[in-house]
Amino acid sequence: MNDYLDVLKEKIDSRLINGSDLAYLGDAYYELWMRTYFLSLGITKPSELNKKVRICVEASTHAFIVDNILDSLKEDERDAYTRGRNYHYRHKAKNASVSDYVKSSGLEAVVGYLYLNNKNERLNELMNQIMEIIKGKLQA
Repeated sequence: MNDYLDVLKEKIDSRLINGSDLAYLGDAYYELWMRTYFLSLGITKPSELNKKVRICVEASTHAFIVDNILDSLKEDERDAYTRGRNYHYRHKAKNASVSDYVKSSGLEAVVGYLYLNNKNERLNELMNQIMEIIKGKLQA
């Protein structure tokens, strides 16, 4: 399966797709990572699992993460963040401020960019850093 995905990803030039598409892929990867993380902790009750994941994927949580990692992003990651943040979205955020929504889209675009470009080591490093930030937020 991964070989097939790698072939598909090679057909997509991450420099040419818009920030919304990067964020779309990043959102999917991010949520799958979070679900896998909590399942690995033995959290299997659907209501508890959904509650934990929901906190991690909220725009306000993403904005908090961005505020903590933006300065540590590499130049290409910053470019992806800016493309996701600055994309002119035609819909409004349902349960988030505009500021949180655009930061969230930027973060998701970074994840999508790293995923598309097979920068797996950096993607894992970033996701682990994100989880540490979330843990700190939850404990505060």
